Amino acid sequence: MISFAGYNMPVEYSGINDEHLAVCGKVGVFDVSHMGEIWVKGANALAFIQYVTSNDAAVLTAGKVQYSAFLNGKGGIVDDLLVYCIDAQTYLLVVNAANIEKDWNFLCSHAPRFHLTPGKELYNASDEICQLAIQGPLALKTIQKICSQPISDMEYYTFQKLTVAGIPNAILSITGYTGAGGGEIYVANEDGARLWDAVFEAGQEFGIQPIGLGARDTLRLEMGFCLYGNDIDDTTSPIEAGLGWITKFSEAKGNFIDRALLEQQKQAGVTRKLTGFRMVDKGVPRHGYELCDATGATIGIVTSGTMSPMLKTGIGLGYVPPAWAKAGSGIFVKVRERLLKAEVTKLPFRKNAN
Repeated sequence: MISFAGYNMPVEYSGINDEHLAVCGKVGVFDVSHMGEIWVKGANALAFIQYVTSNDAAVLTAGKVQYSAFLNGKGGIVDDLLVYCIDAQTYLLVVNAANIEKDWNFLCSHAPRFHLTPGKELYNASDEICQLAIQGPLALKTIQKICSQPISDMEYYTFQKLTVAGIPNAILSITGYTGAGGGEIYVANEDGARLWDAVFEAGQEFGIQPIGLGARDTLRLEMGFCLYGNDIDDTTSPIEAGLGWITKFSEAKGNFIDRALLEQQKQAGVTRKLTGFRMVDKGVPRHGYELCDATGATIGIVTSGTMSPMLKTGIGLGYVPPAWAKAGSGIFVKVRERLLKAEVTKLPFRKNAN
């Protein structure tokens, strides 16, 4: 157990590799109740979200989810998040646990422009909601056993309100941070233990296991998913981070924070790109290690790295100049003053099950 964002969080239960393989092959449960949930409501809700985020929330309809980012006015990322469209005037923003206070202050700073009142139209429900992520190829079969209506045909990045384990008005979404399939269930805190017990009883026949933060990190890294604080932060732009696909410049999107700056980056190019690589020599890349050329000159830095439980080799993400970001490029990771060879590769490292 470790302290994280004010919570005591499990790093591992049976071991990171064992838990990783359980999610890829069967079903595992992450208690992610530490994540933040912020409601935005009212006639100006959509206009507000359009201004503070990079993606085009106008395309959302009830029951749809969107991946997006908050922008800090300097080309950097305040946080990455999910936007849930409940209806045309009601949205739920799901943010990273370590950034709840920062995100809340950021949103409150822009709320007056859209006549939103913190505590009313803008409401921080982070301390009131429990979230379990049930992930893996057998996750939906597990969830179906405790659901009041069919869920097996739900599309990726959608959600519905339903009764789960006898708990009314739960939210079930199909997003995920593992690439192994599955869904997430949101309920009130007081129903959290009841939901946990019901999920594990339903998944017993499928070999369900609890999963900790360690495997959560190796699973997301095999998919090339960014982790805030490592791969993206207030100094990295969405364009640099390969998140141009969640940065929309359409007329319908309108003006938003950093639009002009990001549009210029997209047109003129950037000086660094977040790139995936896998080790050729034996070794494990770690956050903060230098990325080098064959002469040992530094060209970048590792933002995330691990030994892949599925690929049985070291993998990582890091920022390098565009000339070095092409798949097949040979780069080196400096490990204890030794240069270990690696190769730039396309993401994801592991095929997405969704």
